[in-house]
Amino acid sequence: MPTLYVVGLGPGDWSSLPVGSWERLCSGLPVYLRTRVHPVVAELERRGVHFTALDEVYENSHTFAEVYERIANRLLSAAAVSDVVYAVPGHPWLGEQTVRRLHELAASSGGQVQMVTGPGSSALDALWTALAVDPVDGLLVLDGTALTADDLQPRLHTLVLQVYQPAVAAEVKLTLMEVYPDDYRVTLVRAAGVPGEQKVQAMPLYEIDRIPWVDHLTSLYLPPAQPLSPPLQRDANGVAALVRRLREPGGCPWDRSQTHASLRRYVLEEAYEVAYAIDSGDPDELADELGDLLLQVLLHAQIASESGAFTVRDVYQALADKLIRRHPHVFGGVQASDEAAAQAIWSAAKAAEQPAVTENRTGVLARVRWSRPPWQVAVDVGRRAAEAGFDWPDVWGVLAKVREETGEVEQELRAGRQDQALVELADLLFACMNLVRWLQADADQLLLQAARKFACRVEQMERQLQSRGQTFAGARASELDKLWTDVKAQYPAPSRTEI
Repeated sequence: MPTLYVVGLGPGDWSSLPVGSWERLCSGLPVYLRTRVHPVVAELERRGVHFTALDEVYENSHTFAEVYERIANRLLSAAAVSDVVYAVPGHPWLGEQTVRRLHELAASSGGQVQMVTGPGSSALDALWTALAVDPVDGLLVLDGTALTADDLQPRLHTLVLQVYQPAVAAEVKLTLMEVYPDDYRVTLVRAAGVPGEQKVQAMPLYEIDRIPWVDHLTSLYLPPAQPLSPPLQRDANGVAALVRRLREPGGCPWDRSQTHASLRRYVLEEAYEVAYAIDSGDPDELADELGDLLLQVLLHAQIASESGAFTVRDVYQALADKLIRRHPHVFGGVQASDEAAAQAIWSAAKAAEQPAVTENRTGVLARVRWSRPPWQVAVDVGRRAAEAGFDWPDVWGVLAKVREETGEVEQELRAGRQDQALVELADLLFACMNLVRWLQADADQLLLQAARKFACRVEQMERQLQSRGQTFAGARASELDKLWTDVKAQYPAPSRTEI
């Protein structure tokens, strides 16, 4: 079976061409070059090596994927007839999508592809030499033609290869700006290691597609971001590191003193502020409030990591596992034709999970979900009891219970028993929630409606007092009572659709 030999032309001039590659190139076999635009090609011609360059494939294709596919198919067709040599710039295993595609197609078709890498160096050796960068410090190498923001790790030295024309540089720039600021100092390197042709120029990121000498030999270097710099502030691990620093010795005394229990109230508070930002319709406010909520997640994860309970990566994994498990119609072979089907699949997957035990409850209250706002828990407890047959016969019985509990609160207050009054107040609130259940209402919405109505009336009272040169503190009680009555008449309660 004929063999397709893949060789590298080295990172630069003739002196860097591997011996093994040269031996194949001058063996008399048909030679194909991915591109003739390489420093050693002129010397190959001078030494009488005949070849076919595939540059025209780039010119006649619409996408890079199409280029790679067409080149790979053409080479395998040629190799079906006789042995052939395919030469690529640099090293065959460094940024060569055509070589990857060749191996994939050969594996499925039974073709024979043999790599002739030899002892030669790759473009990476020349690049980090030109940049004076030690890769041991942490080096990320990416393909400029397939770059995404998710690939970026701003804490590392980063090399973006194959920035071989201004259009690619422009796309690379836009992707990098999702993480790095526009004026981040970067370095373009052209023809690294080629005497007389090497260029190394530092510049702001926004200028990389304006440089006239950007070509097939050009790569981009981004130095590691410094602590507290914008790239790390836009990186999940960078923000987690900031939170870790707050908890370390010498960090913030308040943050260092917090526990899971002390932060509980802030989780709820921040979640409500996110909900309020959603209602406001302001995207900047929503982004800000989501950040505050994320801070609570990171603080709890950091506190847990200090005791060895779990880390933020465990949080990520738990979430990822749950997303995959509950979406087999996305990550598995299950089909969901519409939203209702997707919801049914999700519900079934959730029901199949081992429930977390949060309360030692059995019997009629076993299905109460306690991990919800207190109003909802109270309504759910009442509903579960009612389903079992323990309930008032009608709404008037519930209203009588509210009056009874109100009287008990008043009795304890008049007796000066503050603590017991709070116990009775809790009973009154629970009775009110049963009334909410009977009326099939939403306690959160009702309370919000009442708060908005009260706020509107108080603001109107304040404006009228100011027009008279008065304040709440300076007005007599009788004046405030009359003013309140007048404002109530002017501003009645909003309808339910206005809540």
